[in-house]
Amino acid sequence: MSRTPRPNSRRPRWLPLAGGVVVLALLGGVAWYWGGAGSRDAEGAWRTAPVERGNIRVAISSTGTLSATSTVSVGSQISGQVLEVLVDYNDRVTEGQVLARIDPKSYEAQIAQGNAQIASAQASLRQAQAALANAEADYQRKAALVDRQLIARSDVDLAKAALDQARAQVASAQAQIRQQAASTETTRVNLDRTVIRSPVNGVVLTRSIEPGQTVAASLQAPELFTIAEDLAQMKIELSVDEADIGQVKPGQRVSFTVDAFPDRQFRGQVQQVRLAATTTNNVVTYPVVVSVDNSDGTLLPGLTVNAEIEVSRRDDVLKVSNAALRYKPANQPATAAPGQGPRGAGMLEDLAAFVAGMDLAPGQKAAFETDLAAARQRQEEMRRAAEASRQATPQQRAGAGGPPMMRSGGGQGGGNAAGQMRQRMLERYQQDFAGFFATLDDTQRQAVERELANLAGARRATVYRLEAGKPVPVLVRVGATDGSSTEIAGNLKEGDLLVTGERAAAR
Repeated sequence: MSRTPRPNSRRPRWLPLAGGVVVLALLGGVAWYWGGAGSRDAEGAWRTAPVERGNIRVAISSTGTLSATSTVSVGSQISGQVLEVLVDYNDRVTEGQVLARIDPKSYEAQIAQGNAQIASAQASLRQAQAALANAEADYQRKAALVDRQLIARSDVDLAKAALDQARAQVASAQAQIRQQAASTETTRVNLDRTVIRSPVNGVVLTRSIEPGQTVAASLQAPELFTIAEDLAQMKIELSVDEADIGQVKPGQRVSFTVDAFPDRQFRGQVQQVRLAATTTNNVVTYPVVVSVDNSDGTLLPGLTVNAEIEVSRRDDVLKVSNAALRYKPANQPATAAPGQGPRGAGMLEDLAAFVAGMDLAPGQKAAFETDLAAARQRQEEMRRAAEASRQATPQQRAGAGGPPMMRSGGGQGGGNAAGQMRQRMLERYQQDFAGFFATLDDTQRQAVERELANLAGARRATVYRLEAGKPVPVLVRVGATDGSSTEIAGNLKEGDLLVTGERAAAR
């Protein structure tokens, strides 16, 4: 009898172990998923913008018109009919070149008439000179006879009067000749003016006359031609608003475009800020002259220009979107911003960063560290006192003998008050770092004082850095802005996420 083999009922020993591993893996995956989702939900509740490193370019936009650097209007000082015009638009001319001719016949006739009058005056002069010679001889004869008492004294007197009259006639004839000569010379000058010549080397921009046209120069000289001296150098006259004119200085770079060449950008430089303000509809603007190099002859006079004056440029700085500077938490009290601190907070860190970049001796560094530690301690004490004052009731503050806190508002003295506060802040810092200043030479002292002045005048703001899904306030120094991004400096680094807003909760 054969035995049927029984199947092996023993389970492999590794199965329970494998099942436990699988269960642990599933639990870990679930925990990771929910933890990551929670983190994503926390970060997804905020709109953020990263801190970037780049360039900030501050520019003022304006419009203007291109024109030649020097433009000469050529007119006519005499009246008459134009016989011929020898140049046309865009012709290049040289100094002294004939541009047009006016009919000279009337002036030639006046010259002939003047010459005839001069000849007549010369004949009258010769006649007067002959009469003068006769009068002199008659007077000499009678003067000799009266000495011998052969004629009366009255005859001598009459001869003397006749002599004087003859001399006056000669002088009159000579004056008549000079007068006629001057009149003829004036006519010759006008005759020369019938030929219109170019006063400069340049290019003819406009021509206002045609052959056969009559020119009337009665009250003012009519404009016949307009000549641009040199189109290789041109200028732009921009109209800059009074709110921006304080930032414009000679030497600043200007970039501009013209509609004639929309795909090309041109360069210029501020040459002059003129004081002749213009008021139009209560809007005050100032003319700004920009010099432009037009060596290739591309730009044309009269083109409308859309220009940007670069008033400031900061390269390779930390910058952030302006939305991060505008954000304030919804639950923040209106009385004080978190992390804002007393006025001047953050200056110590900025000053420490500046001093760290200076080439100082070990003794100077030690003196600065000592003064810095003491200044930080005093600032912390001031912060605690201010915090205690804010939390105290008005009765408690009055009982402590402290004056009520006052908020400095705007008004006519706001700017002066801010300047006085900056001055007091600078004096306080000079006192706090008196030991450090005593170790510096004149050059180092001036550098530190300039930096302190810049730091005291800098604007500061609170931004909120996203850390572990929560916004943390950070006080930063605000610099130049181009309207969309702003330079910042402080306890931030490139790549930090700053909160710009809160997302609406999903329903």
